[in-house]
This record gives sequence, structure tokens and C-alpha cells, in this order.
Amino acid sequence: MPDDASPVPSSQHRVSARGWLRAEPNPTEFLWVGLFLALLSALPVLVATYPQMVDYPAHLARMHIMLSRDSSPFLQEYYGFSWRWMGNLGADILVWPLTWFVSLETAGRIMAGIIPPLTAMSILAAEWAVRRRIGMASMLAFAFVWSPSAILGFLNFGLAQAAALFAFALWVMLDGKPWRAPLFIPIGIFVWLGHVSGWGILGILVFGYEWSKDKSWRAFLAPWPLFFPFLSLILGDNPGKPPSYGPAPQLYKWAIWKQAMRGTFQWVDYAMTIAVVVLMAVSLFFRKWDGKLGWAAIMMLVSSLVLPRHIFGGDLVDARMISAGLMVGCLCLSWRAPRWVILLVPAVFLFRLGYTTIDWQRDSRETAEALTALEGLPQGAKVASYVVTERSEWGFNGKEHICGYAVVRLDAFTNCNFALPGIHMMTINGGGPFFRDPFHRLNHRTGRKIDISDYSPALFTDYLWYVGQTWPVKIPEGYVVERSGRTWFLAKRVAPAKPQP
Repeated sequence: MPDDASPVPSSQHRVSARGWLRAEPNPTEFLWVGLFLALLSALPVLVATYPQMVDYPAHLARMHIMLSRDSSPFLQEYYGFSWRWMGNLGADILVWPLTWFVSLETAGRIMAGIIPPLTAMSILAAEWAVRRRIGMASMLAFAFVWSPSAILGFLNFGLAQAAALFAFALWVMLDGKPWRAPLFIPIGIFVWLGHVSGWGILGILVFGYEWSKDKSWRAFLAPWPLFFPFLSLILGDNPGKPPSYGPAPQLYKWAIWKQAMRGTFQWVDYAMTIAVVVLMAVSLFFRKWDGKLGWAAIMMLVSSLVLPRHIFGGDLVDARMISAGLMVGCLCLSWRAPRWVILLVPAVFLFRLGYTTIDWQRDSRETAEALTALEGLPQGAKVASYVVTERSEWGFNGKEHICGYAVVRLDAFTNCNFALPGIHMMTINGGGPFFRDPFHRLNHRTGRKIDISDYSPALFTDYLWYVGQTWPVKIPEGYVVERSGRTWFLAKRVAPAKPQP
């Protein structure tokens, strides 16, 4: 071989690789990356036997009562359940057919596991419908797949939010079709059944899209097919409890905005939130945003400041709009970025996914150890739970409703259930007005002693299940600690309760 025939293309290869990274991708190139990341988003549920969503065990308990009350004398004695159509049924409806094939705990885990991938895929669907390409916007919006709403375990809202984005994508793709409006009458009702806040997000998305095209009165009338769930209010399906901002609304609003990306590392989460907000503001200033999604993002973020905390019996209504608004705000970014930028952007999502997975694997083991407290308890046991969350910790406490497992496994009488009269379908027979969520929880300030000697739910039960890092200095009279673990103990009543005044 002559000397001048020796291969030199290494430099050319480097140049071409550099050029490839600097070039803009084709419209579908990152669709496959997005689908892979969407499936990867279920990783925390796959590694954790017990999903560490805060409200998750309470949802399981309600579903167990819904499905098994008719066959359990204990559940019939302890709980009432009045089924009705309402805007908060997403997971409850879907879990029912799953339990024909698997146990409720497995079905619940499946529900928890499909919400993150569905959310991610709905993000891809929304960007594709608006721009016919997948780029930086979707990759950045993935950072909100594991938002505080997801970690708190808002299962119904998570399903409805994903359904709202899918429905919005369909609304855009059917633009101009005469049959779009009648088709969206049942779609709107379906999203509303999932969760009323998800239905609200769909309405805002549709209005924002129509407003971007025609800034007139016609934009206000365009979402009319979604208005039919308002009939539920007219016909009387409302909680009868007025909206509420709660105490100190200014401090509360500031607090929920600071927690817009709350996960594990406080200052990292702050930095991520600030970076996303700044990027949105810069994009708006340089007109690198898409009004078809941008107007909806602005309305959601403004509504988080205006809306009350409690509407239709739901809590944290305004907080849900923050993560949803930031997610849609990411989707409205219209920067046409090179490949190397789009490849770097998912690092935010992957970082959040990574530490969520690590946290869940560790905390699931702790939950499994705490659940040994239920071993040997009789079927139909009466158990008062008390859960302590340390205020000094930034992350969420996935054991706040751990006593829901006592309902699922023992048909137990417990006090951590969501059972507001006139709001939830489940009611509690007895136990007094404080025998329900949130009165079983304590946000503990470091250094303060915990005295639960007058804990009223313990008057109605035979067992006290305490979960927390700081142990109490006193427990209710008549109870003796029977067994314990590193962060929990189970006390048993050995003397009858004193008569109530």
C-alpha cells in the first residue's frame, strides 16, 4: 500500500461528528429518545415494592373499602361508602377492572407506575401536535414528570393531567374538522371524571390555543364542548363547602412557589425552578415562545396566585397549577436548538429521576420494616396511627398515610383516611371528628418534645401505631409498647379507656 493511501479520515470523522452535534435534528429524531425516557420514568415504581407517594396508601385504603365493603363485616361496621359520579374518580375507576386479575396492592402499584410514562407521552403528543417535531421543549418539560404533585400521590390528578394533554393534542390535530366539537363533549366529561383540576387544565389549554389564533370573543366560546361538567354543579353535585385560601395566604403562596420542584436537594430544586422561570422569561422577551401553548402557561401560573387553596373539597388546587404551568411553559419554548443542546437538556429530568429512584428504594425498605407492626394483629383490628414528619427535612415523607395498609390487609379501623363529610365518598363510622386525615400527622420542629398522652383517636382503638424519627415523651394512658423498630413502635391497650366527658 503506498504511503499516501494511509487512512486520514480520523480528523474528517471528528469534523463530521462535530457537525452532526451542531446541526438541527430532523422532526422525528428525538421522538424515539422521548419515548425511551417516558418508559424510563417508571423506574422509581419498578424498584420500590411500596410506592413512596405520600397519599398513595390512603388511596389504596379507599379503593379497598370501595371494592370489598360488601363482603367484609368489619368494613361495613367501620366505614360507609356512597358511590357517586364526581370529578375525582380517575384511579378509582381504572383500578376496579385491574383487581379482576391481580391483588389490589399490585393494581395500585400498576396505577402508580403508568402515570409518569403517560405524563411524559402526553408531553410529546402536545409538542408534536403544535409543531410537528420533538425538540428541546419536550426534553425540558420532562423535568416536571416527577413533580411535587406526582410525589404527593395525586393519582387522579396525574391521570387527568395526562389525559388533558392528550386531548389538547387531539384538539389541535382536528382543527377545522366540523365534528371536533361534538367529539369533545364526551372527552371533556371523561377528563373531568379523572379530576376536576385536569379538566380545568384542558379548558385553559384549549382557550389559550384558540386565543393565539383569534383574540376575540370567539376564543371564549371555542371551548364550549368542555362546559358540560358545569351541569354537575347546577344539579347539586358540589361539596357545599365554600372555597378557602386558608390562613396567611401570602406566606402560603410563597411557600408553594418555592416548592415548585421540591424533591430531595433543596437548593438544587430552587436553582432548577429559577432556571426554568428565567428561561421562560427570556424566551418571551425574545419572542422565542409559541403562543399556542404560551398563553395557557401564563394563565396557569397566574391562576396559581389567584385561585384559593381549597376548591370543591380539593386541597392544593393552586399548587397543582404551578407544576402544570411550568411544564406547559417549557413546552411553549420555540428555540430551534442543535442536537448537542437537546441531548444535554434531559439531564435535568434524569437527575430528578435518579434521586427519586434512590430515595424510593431506601424508603420502601423502611416502609416494609414498619409494616411488620401489622404482623399478628387480628382481622378488623382498631388502630390509631400517629405519623411525625420532621420540618427540617426538605423531602416528602412517604409514610404519612402508612396506616392505609392496615385497612387493605386487615380491614382495620384507622384514622388516616380522607373522609371529609359531603366531599369524599367514604365516611367513617365513629371515632369522633378528628379520626381522619390530617389529624394523625405532626410537622415536628427539631428540639420540641412530643407528648401524645391526650391523643384523642387512641380513645377509640386497641392499638397505637407510631411512626417517626423523634419518639414521644408520653403516650396515651392505658397503652404499653408491645414491639418497635428503628422509626416506629406499636403500643397495645392494656387498660380500658376512661369515659369521655
